[in-house]
Amino acid sequence: METGCGYIDGYAEKLRSGEVPASREMLQAMDLIERRLSEPGVTVDAARTERARELIEKYFRMELLDWELFVLALVHCYYPDDTLVFTEFLIVMGRGNGKNGFISALAWYLTTPDHGINGYNVDIIANSEEQARTSFDDVYEMLGDNWGKLQGFYSRTKEEIVSLRTRSYIRFNTSNARTKDGKRSACLIFDEEHEYESDENIRVFRSGFGKRRHCRIFKITTNGYVRDGVLDSDLALAKSVLDGEVPDSRMCPLIYKVDGEEDVQNPKTWVKANPSLPYFPTLRVEMAQEFSELPHSKTVELDFYTKRMNLPRSDMEIAVTDWANIIATKSPIPQGLAGLVCTVGIDYASMRDFASVDFHFRVGDDRFDFGHSWLCLRSPDLSRIKAPWREWADRGLLTPVDDAEISPYLLTNYIALTAADYFVTKIALDNFRYALMKNALRDIGFDPKAGNVYLVRPSDIMKVQPVIDSCFNKRLFTWGENPLLRWATNNTKLVRSGRREGTDTGNYYYAKIEGKSRKTDPFMALAAAMCIEEENEGFVGGAPDMSVISA
Repeated sequence: METGCGYIDGYAEKLRSGEVPASREMLQAMDLIERRLSEPGVTVDAARTERARELIEKYFRMELLDWELFVLALVHCYYPDDTLVFTEFLIVMGRGNGKNGFISALAWYLTTPDHGINGYNVDIIANSEEQARTSFDDVYEMLGDNWGKLQGFYSRTKEEIVSLRTRSYIRFNTSNARTKDGKRSACLIFDEEHEYESDENIRVFRSGFGKRRHCRIFKITTNGYVRDGVLDSDLALAKSVLDGEVPDSRMCPLIYKVDGEEDVQNPKTWVKANPSLPYFPTLRVEMAQEFSELPHSKTVELDFYTKRMNLPRSDMEIAVTDWANIIATKSPIPQGLAGLVCTVGIDYASMRDFASVDFHFRVGDDRFDFGHSWLCLRSPDLSRIKAPWREWADRGLLTPVDDAEISPYLLTNYIALTAADYFVTKIALDNFRYALMKNALRDIGFDPKAGNVYLVRPSDIMKVQPVIDSCFNKRLFTWGENPLLRWATNNTKLVRSGRREGTDTGNYYYAKIEGKSRKTDPFMALAAAMCIEEENEGFVGGAPDMSVISA
């Protein structure tokens, strides 16, 4: 990344090079930031960034860390029309990393003449008065410590701090959102968002928002125990932004978290969730002590995973694979597959929704996949799909279907036409999906009685999951330019079989990260096809000696 700003470029290089271990989401954030700051005419105001650093370090008597300087610089990024590149920051990191201290100093700086905007009012919002006062009191105490120098520039009470030069205030607000209409905030800070069960506070405060120049929102939080609340919604939106599904968003999601169980067990990777860890020896001691207590206390374990690692233990989601492994599938599919044997997978949750077909080839250890998907335009979930499906349709990867549901014959017609160039040994689909596809499959010569249709059971998926995992880790998958399949893979999580029932088997099955907006059908079609890839052993390079379709 070359933005010309050392605070941004230097921090990004540390993360990308592995000098500082980073979560998958933070590496995606570096790509997002690079794309945004590479847009025509974008500038980073280095002078204001440096001045902000000087003021904060002088008056708060602190030395800003690399991640704090990174955020400070991102606050000062502008388009040529003098609008902000990033209007909303979602900052999620482990407990004890000093995010409140940093946001307190930033809030104060935004009210100063050096920031340069009169009436830049800052409202701090939290569920409790104690939490809401945290950053407010930081500023109040800083002014008290420097009152001899600053009393001519600020007034302060226990409820409000006002810059006399810019007529900007800092106030704290509690959860009684009904009394907060009519504000003229320029900056909203939502503290510990994980505690919010509904977005009422956010909606009310935002209703009076946006009337000032360079309005910004900061959401700072650890993860928490409220599921399906505001934080989960924002994390889902952040994922869509990082995945490139919301290209016009001005959100900057900075999600500091570990990527899974292996990171929790390795203290060297705790920095993924705790960016201040290298600089805070007390934090390192506290976390090491808590880690030693994990086998002996479920409460400590729950807090450690959820609050320190930002990996909620109660409903841990395990990604199918690292994002780098998914990106590695982008190599071009070779031209020499014509005439080779393959298996075909079919998957859909509902024909009123989404359906996919995957052609799967195995050549030695390498796997090659391509296919097609269909999207029902009358799906009740259509508006929730945050993906560029129209672009995918233009590229021939997806067919929009303007009908009550997707006809099974659309899938089988595609299979028949595509199979003209290959030798399909067998088609696999979920056992519970077969009834709807039965007649259409028979019409092109596929029937379980003929031995060329396999009905996939959950145990089949659990058996093939380690194979799929190995293929990702060894970079054996090649999918070409197929963002739809990568999107679906990124929407899929691993769930341990039997965990909820208390009979953990150590095996995994696949599930959707979010049931309505994140479709997994293309990936699950691939998984179905891989359940029967052994059917092709001995036939690589030519047709098997059996009845196959060759439409």
